[in-house]
Amino acid sequence: MANDLANPAPLGLMGFGMTTVLLNLCNAGLYKVSAIVLAMGIFYGGMAQVFAGIMEYKKGNTFGTAAFTSYGLFWLSLVFFIYFNGKLGVPANAAGLGAWYLFLWGLFTFFMWIGTWKANRSLQVIFFTLTVLFWMLACEDAFGWKGTWAVITGWEGVFCGFSAIYSAMGQVLNEMYGRTILPLGEK
Repeated sequence: MANDLANPAPLGLMGFGMTTVLLNLCNAGLYKVSAIVLAMGIFYGGMAQVFAGIMEYKKGNTFGTAAFTSYGLFWLSLVFFIYFNGKLGVPANAAGLGAWYLFLWGLFTFFMWIGTWKANRSLQVIFFTLTVLFWMLACEDAFGWKGTWAVITGWEGVFCGFSAIYSAMGQVLNEMYGRTILPLGEK
């Protein structure tokens, strides 16, 4: 019966990818974080990934469940952090705590990347570049690295997000056409 279910990964990957691109265009200095980024963080980066994770659970996919629900909740926590940090009676974070937040997400992602070694190259690229992104953001926060470092970090994040969009569309189009339209580097 589980094989009769649709593949939820493209939904989760698109939610992650599109939201990551938008936020990192801001990190690269092209735009300021605004309502559109926060809305994407709540609804597509957050909720859509949680939904995809629940659907992966129904299919018996532990990796997909852990990845999508975790990153969906990451987006929701990030929006909360951005919007409420030091506002509406919520105490501001202590200096350096944001760096630990990002480092720990990088650590989680590093171990998930190891899990992708049994998957296709597309997922390996996504999780590797996301690990790098989290740790670059952690360094930016911990050491106050701005300027060129922030711009490079933002563009690395844009690449990471577009790699997830590519993977999502590869899965959708390859399934729809019954052949490889966008190669994913299958093992």
